[in-house]
Amino acid sequence: MHAPDGFIDAPISAAAGLLAAGAIAVSLRGARRELDDTSSPGAAGAGAERTAPLAGLVAAFIFAVQMLNFPVAAGTSGHLLGGALAAILVGPYTGVLCVSVVLLMQAVLFADGGLTALGVNITTMAITTTLVAYALFRGLVKVLPRTRRSVTAASFVAALVSVPASAVVFTLLFAVGGTTDVSLGKVAGAMVGVHVLIGLGEAVITALTVGAVVAVRPDLVHGARGLRQKLKLRVDGELVDAPDTGAEPVPAAARSPRRVWIAGLVTSLVLAGFVSFYASADPDGLEKVAADHGIDEKAEEHATADSPLADYGVKDVEDARLSGGLAGVIGVGVTVVAGTGVFWAVRRRRTEEEAEATSPAGTSV
Repeated sequence: MHAPDGFIDAPISAAAGLLAAGAIAVSLRGARRELDDTSSPGAAGAGAERTAPLAGLVAAFIFAVQMLNFPVAAGTSGHLLGGALAAILVGPYTGVLCVSVVLLMQAVLFADGGLTALGVNITTMAITTTLVAYALFRGLVKVLPRTRRSVTAASFVAALVSVPASAVVFTLLFAVGGTTDVSLGKVAGAMVGVHVLIGLGEAVITALTVGAVVAVRPDLVHGARGLRQKLKLRVDGELVDAPDTGAEPVPAAARSPRRVWIAGLVTSLVLAGFVSFYASADPDGLEKVAADHGIDEKAEEHATADSPLADYGVKDVEDARLSGGLAGVIGVGVTVVAGTGVFWAVRRRRTEEEAEATSPAGTSV
């Protein structure tokens, strides 16, 4: 789904870049609240220690899983976009930043997605997927029973819908700024059709990941906050809600997320460094549609096509398995460091604002 340079003309690419920049600015402010992690009793003040590293890990995990193209049709593959997964795990604002960090790393280091098309890719793959998925997810969890299974099911549906929604937005951008004269009806049909299939893969990956984290640490899942089933008592053969004793749960801040972070990082390294070698080599949905319908006639070579990590391989390493594995491991490492750094900075800014608001100098007389 990474659009290269040349698919969309300069004015629309610039407009998409401005839209992406505005969305990132808004997300930076929203992420400060999400990373504060004050919804858990006793967690106030522990937000950066808990959520900044976890948000960085989510970005690294998305990077790793995006290397795993899976077949969806004859000669076509797909890969995770990640907006739904990020939004549900760490919140919609932080989710936009997570996917944006991944897209930036891919464009700069791996020549995947054009530099002038970065705004287009952030708009379609980060903003659209995150907003559509989280809005649908929140709507579903409001009407479904508040159980862990409901969170997983809502994650599946939200992820499924977010992928064709991204394809629709790309088609709209191409309709107003495409550089080739092709039938928009055919392009729209092909894009939505193949990305519905890719959405199924996205939905499975998202539901499995969210379900796994919810099963062991629901307090670390933004979309599962407040999820707590009441204790049931059997009275005269019937199950009824136990009376509220007012007892407070164990503060989530006292439960270290270190094991989850280590497990997630190891999983990401294994996926990117080893499993990625077995990913489908077929073009992804956008590449296939572009080739079949002539969208790629004016595609431009990437500005960093000769970089040491271009095309997810380490330059001058002859063994393909080793080259790809090393590139994947480097990508995960760089992404987790960059992502964690961004989220630490965002959280630190929030702390400084709170300190200024409560200091005597900032108090009105």
